[in-house]
Amino acid sequence: MNTEEKNRTICLVSCVSMKSTQAKPARDLYLSPWFLKARKYAERNSSVWYILSAEHGLVPPEQVIAPYEKTLNKMGVRDRKHWASKVVSELRNRIQPTYDVIILAGQRYREFLMEDLKILCASILVPLEGKKIGEQLQWLGDHDR
Repeated sequence: MNTEEKNRTICLVSCVSMKSTQAKPARDLYLSPWFLKARKYAERNSSVWYILSAEHGLVPPEQVIAPYEKTLNKMGVRDRKHWASKVVSELRNRIQPTYDVIILAGQRYREFLMEDLKILCASILVPLEGKKIGEQLQWLGDHDR
C-alpha cells in the first residue's frame, strides 16, 4: 500500500473479550493475539483506525477506557441496530467519500454498518470474512509486513 492509499484508508477493528484488568488507552486494553495482530495491521495499513467497542461504540485508540464485559455476540437485533446507528453517526464526522474502509471484525460487528458505509465511503474491504479464527490469525500474520 502506498502512502496516498494509506492516507485515505480507515481501519475498524472489533473489540475482544481478553482485556487488561485496569483502564488503559483502548489500543492497549485488548490483549488477545488476534487483536494484537489486527492492531498492527491497522497501524500499518491506514492513516487512522478505530476500535468497534460493544460498550462504547467507535473508540479512538488513544481514548482511555476501563475493562468491560459487553459483546455484540450476546445482544439482540434491536440493540445491535442501535449500536450500529451510533457508530455510523460517529463515523460521519470522520470519513470522506473518497476514503476506503477496512473492517477487521466479525459478522455481528459489521452486519448493520455495511449499508451506511457503502454510502459514506469509496470502498469497503473485509479481508477476514469467511475465515475461521486460525485462518484469520494466519492472514494477519502473513500481512504483517
